[in-house]
Amino acid sequence: MTTRAPRPSAARGPAVAARHVEDWSTARSRTLRVAETFVSLQGEGRRAGLPTAFIRLTGCALRCRWCDTAWAFHEGTRRRLEDIEQEVLATGISRVCITGGEPLLQPSVVPLARRLAEVHGLDVVVETGGDQDVSVLPPSVARIMDIKLPGSGMADRMDLRNLERLGPRDEVKLVVADRRDWEAACALVRGPLARFPGEVVVSPVAGELSAQELARWVLDERLGVRVQVQLHKLLWPDRTRGV
Repeated sequence: MTTRAPRPSAARGPAVAARHVEDWSTARSRTLRVAETFVSLQGEGRRAGLPTAFIRLTGCALRCRWCDTAWAFHEGTRRRLEDIEQEVLATGISRVCITGGEPLLQPSVVPLARRLAEVHGLDVVVETGGDQDVSVLPPSVARIMDIKLPGSGMADRMDLRNLERLGPRDEVKLVVADRRDWEAACALVRGPLARFPGEVVVSPVAGELSAQELARWVLDERLGVRVQVQLHKLLWPDRTRGV
């Protein structure tokens, strides 16, 4: 089993543990609609390449033009939180990514994420699309938040107040399809994101912008962002699920 490192930002100790046991006694029987669970390598961000237990939840209020998981808008089955918890623990993996769809559309994701992070000491990340209030998640859970650019067709749905709710453990992801998106990304990085204490990553839309072109733009602009490609798409290009 993977060694689980202490989580510096997760509140621990007997009082906290007792509170979460009490909370869990009522929350454990709640359900989430789950599209899939699987173990793979994290494909993006500062945890890229690390073995991770994934929980993909059903449903999303956005319809990004280039979405690669549209099947998760509707597919899925109801599962109790305690069953999901036990499945994650059985993997022996210390990192968990809750993704979608849009996880924050299902309120029961909060007690599950908190339980995994604060009681079991796992490194829990929730990937969110930028239109939901991320402050519902406790500080013990990291957030990877998209800010949709014009090419997605969803830029006007973003809640930029979320930038004030993020901390140094969090990440902002900007997915770039073309030069217009790039200019919007630059404006965000030099404007609203200038004081963001976490990490900003940019990635190209597959089939529309090459990673080489995006890398050149970043170097030309001397922009302080991380360029990423989706590792899972390089390793398993023919798979759309379970990666």
